[in-house]
Amino acid sequence: MAASELYTKFARVWIPDPEEVWKSAELLKDYKPGDKVLLLHLEEGTDLEYRLDPKTKELPHLRNPDILVGENDLTALSYLHEPAVLHNLRVRFIDSKLIYTYCGIVLVAINPYEQLPIYGEDIINAYSGQNMGDMDPHIFAVAEEAYKQMARDERNQSIIVSGESGAGKTVSAKYAMRYFATVSGSASEANVEEKVLASNPIMESIGNAKTTRNDNSSRFGKYIEIGFDKRYRIIGANMRTYLLEKSRVVFQAEEERNYHIFYQLCASAKLPEFKMLRLGNADSFHYTKQGGSPMIEGVDDAKEMAHTRQACTLLGISESYQMGIFRILAGILHLGNVGFASRDSDSCTIPPKHEPLTIFCDLMGVDYEEMCHWLCHRKLATATETYIKPISKLQATNARDALAKHIYAKLFNWIVDHVNQALHSAVKQHSFIGVLDIYGFETFEINSFEQFCINYANEKLQQQFNMHVFKLEQEEYMKEQIPWTLIDFYDNQPCINLIESKLGILDLLDEECKMPKGTDDTWAQKLYNTHLNKCALFEKPRMSNKAFIIKHFADKVEYQCEGFLEKNKDTVFEEQIKVLKSSKFKMLPELFQEEEKAISPTSATSSGRTPLTRVPVKPTKGRPGQMAKEHKKTVGHQFRNSLHLLMETLNATTPHYVRCIKPNDFKFPFTFDEKRAVQQLRACGVLETIRISAAGFPSRWTYQEFFSRYRVLMKQKDVLGDRKQTCKNVLEKLILDKDKYQFGKTKIFFRAGQVAYLEKLRADKLRAACIRIQKTIRGWLLRKKYLCMQRAAITVQRYVRGYQARCYAKFLRRTKAATTIQKYWRMYVVRRRYKIRRAATIVVQSYLRGYLARNRYRKILREHKAVIIQKRVRGWLARTHYKRTMQAIIYLQCCFRRMMAKRELKKLKIEARSVERYKKLHIGMENKIMQLQRKVDEQNKDYKCLMEKLTNLEGVYNSETEKLRNDVERLQLSEEEAKVATGRVLSLQEEIAKLRKDLEQTRSEKKSIEERADKYKQETEQLVSNLKEENTLLKQEKETLNHLIVEQAKEMTETMERKLVEETKQLELDLNDERLRYQNLLNEFSRLEERYDDLKEEMTLMLNVPKPGHKRTDSTHSSNESEYTFSSEFAETEDIVPRTEEPSEKKVPLDMSLFLKLQKRVTELEQEKQIMQDELDRKEEQVLRSKAKEEERPPIRGAELEYESLKRQELESENKKLKNELNELRKALSEKSAPEVTAPGAPAYRVLMEQLTSVSEELDVRKEEVLILRSQLVSQKEAIQPKNTMTDSTILLEDVQKMKDKGEIAQAYIGLKETNRSSTMDYQELNEDGELWLVYEGLKQANRLLESQLQSQKRSHENEAEALRGEIQSLKEENNRQQQLLAQNLQLPPEARIEASLQHEITRLTNENLDLMEQLEKQDKTVRKLKKQLKVFAKKIGELEVGQMENISPGQIIDEPIRPVNIPRKEKDFQGMLEYKREDEQKLVKNLILELKPRGVAVNLIPGLPAYILFMCVRHADYLNDDQKVRSLLTSTINSIKKVLKKRGDDFETVSFWLSNTCRFLHCLKQYSGEEGFMKHNTSRQNEHCLTNFDLAEYRQVLSDLAIQIYQQLVRVLENILQPMIVSGMLEHETIQGVSGVKPTGLRKRTSSIADEGTYTLDSILRQLNSFHSVMCQHGMDPELIKQVVKQMFYIVGAITLNNLLLRKDMCSWSKGMQIRYNVSQLEEWLRDKNLMNSGAKETLEPLIQAAQLLQVKKKTDDDAEAICSMCNALTTAQIVKVLNLYTPVNEFEERVSVSFIRTIQMRLRDRKDSPQLLMDAKHIFPVTFPFNPSSLALETIQIPASLGLGFIARV
Repeated sequence: MAASELYTKFARVWIPDPEEVWKSAELLKDYKPGDKVLLLHLEEGTDLEYRLDPKTKELPHLRNPDILVGENDLTALSYLHEPAVLHNLRVRFIDSKLIYTYCGIVLVAINPYEQLPIYGEDIINAYSGQNMGDMDPHIFAVAEEAYKQMARDERNQSIIVSGESGAGKTVSAKYAMRYFATVSGSASEANVEEKVLASNPIMESIGNAKTTRNDNSSRFGKYIEIGFDKRYRIIGANMRTYLLEKSRVVFQAEEERNYHIFYQLCASAKLPEFKMLRLGNADSFHYTKQGGSPMIEGVDDAKEMAHTRQACTLLGISESYQMGIFRILAGILHLGNVGFASRDSDSCTIPPKHEPLTIFCDLMGVDYEEMCHWLCHRKLATATETYIKPISKLQATNARDALAKHIYAKLFNWIVDHVNQALHSAVKQHSFIGVLDIYGFETFEINSFEQFCINYANEKLQQQFNMHVFKLEQEEYMKEQIPWTLIDFYDNQPCINLIESKLGILDLLDEECKMPKGTDDTWAQKLYNTHLNKCALFEKPRMSNKAFIIKHFADKVEYQCEGFLEKNKDTVFEEQIKVLKSSKFKMLPELFQEEEKAISPTSATSSGRTPLTRVPVKPTKGRPGQMAKEHKKTVGHQFRNSLHLLMETLNATTPHYVRCIKPNDFKFPFTFDEKRAVQQLRACGVLETIRISAAGFPSRWTYQEFFSRYRVLMKQKDVLGDRKQTCKNVLEKLILDKDKYQFGKTKIFFRAGQVAYLEKLRADKLRAACIRIQKTIRGWLLRKKYLCMQRAAITVQRYVRGYQARCYAKFLRRTKAATTIQKYWRMYVVRRRYKIRRAATIVVQSYLRGYLARNRYRKILREHKAVIIQKRVRGWLARTHYKRTMQAIIYLQCCFRRMMAKRELKKLKIEARSVERYKKLHIGMENKIMQLQRKVDEQNKDYKCLMEKLTNLEGVYNSETEKLRNDVERLQLSEEEAKVATGRVLSLQEEIAKLRKDLEQTRSEKKSIEERADKYKQETEQLVSNLKEENTLLKQEKETLNHLIVEQAKEMTETMERKLVEETKQLELDLNDERLRYQNLLNEFSRLEERYDDLKEEMTLMLNVPKPGHKRTDSTHSSNESEYTFSSEFAETEDIVPRTEEPSEKKVPLDMSLFLKLQKRVTELEQEKQIMQDELDRKEEQVLRSKAKEEERPPIRGAELEYESLKRQELESENKKLKNELNELRKALSEKSAPEVTAPGAPAYRVLMEQLTSVSEELDVRKEEVLILRSQLVSQKEAIQPKNTMTDSTILLEDVQKMKDKGEIAQAYIGLKETNRSSTMDYQELNEDGELWLVYEGLKQANRLLESQLQSQKRSHENEAEALRGEIQSLKEENNRQQQLLAQNLQLPPEARIEASLQHEITRLTNENLDLMEQLEKQDKTVRKLKKQLKVFAKKIGELEVGQMENISPGQIIDEPIRPVNIPRKEKDFQGMLEYKREDEQKLVKNLILELKPRGVAVNLIPGLPAYILFMCVRHADYLNDDQKVRSLLTSTINSIKKVLKKRGDDFETVSFWLSNTCRFLHCLKQYSGEEGFMKHNTSRQNEHCLTNFDLAEYRQVLSDLAIQIYQQLVRVLENILQPMIVSGMLEHETIQGVSGVKPTGLRKRTSSIADEGTYTLDSILRQLNSFHSVMCQHGMDPELIKQVVKQMFYIVGAITLNNLLLRKDMCSWSKGMQIRYNVSQLEEWLRDKNLMNSGAKETLEPLIQAAQLLQVKKKTDDDAEAICSMCNALTTAQIVKVLNLYTPVNEFEERVSVSFIRTIQMRLRDRKDSPQLLMDAKHIFPVTFPFNPSSLALETIQIPASLGLGFIARV
């Protein structure tokens, strides 16, 4: 879609702001093309009219959706521009406390100015071996990527760290080197990785200083090459330095310091060895007090000095050389205090015996007078002679400072050389990783030569960076085969040409330095003449002639020319250098030896470093040409050459970029200044990377990721089998403009803004779906709530209405009665009152009416008379006025008429003359006459009507007059009556007044009486209430005291119990800690013991064995999976001592070197040893085969007969034992069982008796078969002559034991037939006879199998019955629900009923569909599993058939030898002991331990059989009282087990097998020790087998220690197996498909969470857990020990999952929390299935469970914070805050966690005392215990199978 279409109402944009750089706003209306103004609403609440630029008409930048804000990679943003980058960095830095962010190939690191716990060993292990996009951005991720690419691509790498001073470059480089040192390890005798790290404190002390911007600012650039061998282990390092800031030695600005080493020396001045330096406080030296800030907060210079000296010692700098360095440094300090006194303006002198100069000369070993002379004079050489000239005080001071700077620079280079020599390795370097810690772009108010060189270096680095980014973009497009369009990017080659080309700035500067009278001003004029107005990048300031401006890629910089020439020459007086060279102090002349050598600009020193500063010292006698030649070595020339060498090195490597950003200039922690950040982002190239990415297709998705993310935008018909085609079809519908995206081979490329548009469509679709779901759910909930409330309201109403009705009826009855009473009483009172009032009223009315009538009469009379008078007067006046008016009117009419008549007459006369006029007048006159006649008639009618009305009015008037007369008479009568009534009223009023008086008096008396009564009553009530209150208080006090007594007693009891529990827990913890400490020590002891054995064996082997190669582990397998410091392809047999466990104490040099050489030999000879061992095993097997073939030729018949007799006797004894056990079981059931159980009619009794009967019948059948077979054997014996045709009994026993099926038996007898060609015996008969014992064993196994099948079938039936019951219950509930819905639907109108039924049907079908999908998935899994098993079985069957076809010939199936039968012997009573000869001990150990295959033993034999056999042998030795034999056997056993575990220590089955047997051997030693504590559970027979002669308690301890070692090895093995599965299965794989969406990930693509073929899933983990559990169960491991192993496994799973969750922002979302909780529930289900819920394994997952809950809970209010604090008790405060900071919404409707909420959590958890460590210790092993577990197996019943090859031992 077009960009302008996105500017709709409510769209958010960025507008420029002078304070905040960019400010967010919201559109108030849609933008239309042509609009010149945008109406915006700012976030602070104000509205704004934003005017567009009339020329460009450029719209403001769009803001990214909230779900993309805070992304790990800036290139994952849909809108790529400066405000988006700035906002993303600010949100990550301020809100999430994340200092690292990817920007494509660049890692942006923001200095937090605070120590963060993200650089520990656990973090290194977590990042090791991981893909760069899988984990959150980190410097370790960049280092791991470089290390991985070096091993994978066989190409050197470089890490370029740049940034401003104070941005954290040095710290980043240091952590990168620490990572390499930790993960790679050392390949030589000396620990090179420690030396590489030790170089940091040395270089920081001599090259770092405090500035206003940084407390530990690097004042030089350095490039460290870390060398690796072919196995990618560190073998050495090399350092190059660039542009040391020498001026800091003699001058520091305010609030700054000199180099750290000077202050460290002053802080250590009181040490005895430093007294000769005569140092003092830093404020006493001129070179250390100028800044006025000698201390750094939080830094102890004395301790730092100790670290520096320790590092020097580690790097091989001897004590004498260290003291020499300190002497030179102290001399520089004293030299700075040398003062000069002026003689005149051109000369100066030094005071005699000047103390600072004396100390300087003593320390330097030079002559005082000579140094004093040359400090105040200089030598001038001309072509013919030489002059000695005095210098002024200012010149002398400058010369002194120049000498100090020169000495320090030489010392700096000398230290760098020696550090490189210490890090140099004699082993050939295979590859290297370079770490470049170099200054970033700088611009100050005054910029000089140093800033010019720094910015020149940054121009070169930026050019290399731009080309690399451009190249990567081009390669990506070409690889995906999409159209490549040229992207225009900033090329700073013109700026570089301006600086370094011919006649460039540096060239002109060097030329000016050669001129005799060259100055800064003349050089400036040359610059103006050469470049001004010719180069667009060069400008001249308006107000200065001594400065120039260069337009760098980052900004314009104005450089002051003053000091350029002097700094470029870097001269020092030759005579002073000569004095220093003549020093008696041996080390000092070494510093100046390099000056005597001619070194080319591109040559390097022995350390590989190109010197950047060469001081031209003028000799007294020399050729002028030579002097000129030395002058050519200027600082700028050297810097340019070293920079070219650096660029060549970087171009030959794969670069990795780290851009350090300084967030503010005040070193405030986690404070972000937008202006400063934008300046640095522009300067370091981050925005250029963004611009290049935005110009093309910045957003890239794989087809699978796009399908997973935007599946919601597709319809079902759009989804095809081909994901690629599906995505193409959908995109063509969603985005019509095809230029906005491109389809690659594996990815879809989008232009900027398109992903935001797709996200908007997706969010709208999801929002609509959510609203629909919410509508339905809320409606259902409200309906349910309404129905519940309705039922409750109806019930309440029923009861209330009934109560009200009863009350109302009662009220009506009472009201009716009261009304009746009131009616009669009121009637009486009213009637009486009415009569009195009526009489009075009549009297009053009579008087009043008379009075009123009289008054009315008088008024009417007066009015009548007045009317008559008025009538007369008004009539006269009217008549008079009328007459006058009529006269005047008539007069006027006459006059007017006369005038009109005259006019008319005149007109008539004129008209009369016309005939036509006359005619017209005549016609009009007729009409007028007729009209007048009609008017006359009408007037007559009106007159008649008026006359009639007048007559009527006269009659009415007469009648009214008569009425008025009557009224007047009546009123006169009323007036008389009123006078009489008035008299009576006055008398009544007087009586009323008297009565009122009496009433008032009575009322006053009554009131006084009532007041006295009320007062008395109140006093009485008050007294009673007071008494009641006192009584209540007394009762309350009593109850309170009783309650307190009870509470105190309860509290005391609880306190005692709590203390007891706490003390118990503490004791348990102490015991566990002690046990863990002991087991760790034991592990260390065993490791050292194994190392000693290995070294002793290796001493006997040949020495010259080629070194094995190295193979880097895959990215999914990191080095933290192993306990060693490096990994190799021979890690299976290597046992490398961890680097952290190297002894730190100093040892004798000979022993140490010998030990290290032997260690090296171990790593080199392991493969050869393994190869030789395998070859030896193969040869031994060949020898055994050849011997077997030779011995098969003369077979012994008697041995076979003996064997057959033995087998037959064993069968009979087995039958007898089974019969005896059956009888005993019956007897026990009949005697000991409860009556209700053993009753004959009881079901359990019947079932058991039926089983016993069937077993008895089966035994009888087997006995008959044995008798039949015996008779057949006897008959065969009679028919066959005794011949020596059988093989050796031992070999036959082993062969028979190994036979598993009929085919193998046939093969075995065919092999015997080959050696008995002369025999004519019947093959079928012999085969039948030979199967006797095997058939019996097979029948026994069949019985067991049938029994187990019966039990399993019973369990399955019970489960099915339970499932059917549950199904019935669910059907009942469904039926009730359907009935309710039906009843509700019947009440609805028809339309609503239809809609409700449809909705119900849709819901039902949806649920059924989901159930069917689940069943289908389960069936698919089952089908896949069965197919795999079928393939395996088919393969095995094929192999067996091929083997049989190869070994069987047609003639071999005809005949077979017949075995004779011996007469059965009487069964012997065995004592549970095994006898062997002493010389057979090694053979016993070899067959039973060294060559035993655990799988065959675990499947076919009883668990723990080797342990039982060994104990029975020990019993026999104890029985013989042979202590030597006991000691020898136990020692051989323990050593052999160790050898087996050492050889096959990475095989879980082997380790589990021997852990189980070792524990069983230990339990046997305890069970049969004779101690009462271990004999409680023994039978009487077992107690008879106890040891009688020896106490083996010490050997029990040794075996316990061995078991602990095996357990720890078992844990390491299962950890190595599980670790690659955990992150993928628990975090990345979507167990619940579609819950978590895939977000854009930018250039750093993380591993896809879609399950591919090779991806581990949760099912993989569960299968592996099942495998571990089944193996341990097969080996007969103790249940308690299995629980401990499972607990350890679950701890590993939980710890690794939580650690990865804490380091991966993309995993911290609500949906991922649900995935984790589901996965954990599956693990818990596995525990329930295995009955291991009480093993403590679930508790180890508690931190992971709480972290998942934390991702899902509400995180807004204070109540939420309180709930989180109480819920997350297994997580530390750091982990809780980290999860909240990392929480990232995946969808639009999710919200981020506010900063205020996180602060609230921190405030609530500030009192919690927990570990500050962020990650869990995944390597932690819980202390193991071995609870005593006696065996119920009788020793005398144990049979030794022939397959073990133990025919030389005999049962006793």
